[in-house]
Amino acid sequence: MQKTLFLIFNHQITPEQKQDAEKTLGTSDVVDLPKRLKKLWSQIPADIESVEEYLSPIAEWLFFNAKQGDYVLIQGDFGAVYYMVNLAFDSGLVPLYSTTARDAVEVRGTDGSVRLTHTFRHVRFRKYEDC
Repeated sequence: MQKTLFLIFNHQITPEQKQDAEKTLGTSDVVDLPKRLKKLWSQIPADIESVEEYLSPIAEWLFFNAKQGDYVLIQGDFGAVYYMVNLAFDSGLVPLYSTTARDAVEVRGTDGSVRLTHTFRHVRFRKYEDC
């Protein structure tokens, strides 16, 4: 049975990530959060006590669309990620995150300033581990 990769994160999937998902996960379909839910995910209020109610529209969307064994790429606010990863496990989904190689270039200016540039490259998807 063909599996789908659902995206719950703040970025656009890169061509390298999409190709890796097809090759290593066997997914041909990649489904991004709808625009209104992506906005919700990217603007989690810092002053709320719990994320459960706030994230319920995203959880409902995921559970309405995903089937057992599908993959979910989850990255973002630590508490929200923790919550969604646990929901994914409880629903028989496979939560993942993207690992990257980071290259840093430091350039020192004549005025004593330091400019640091980071370049991130996708390496692989890694499953969150259920403890």
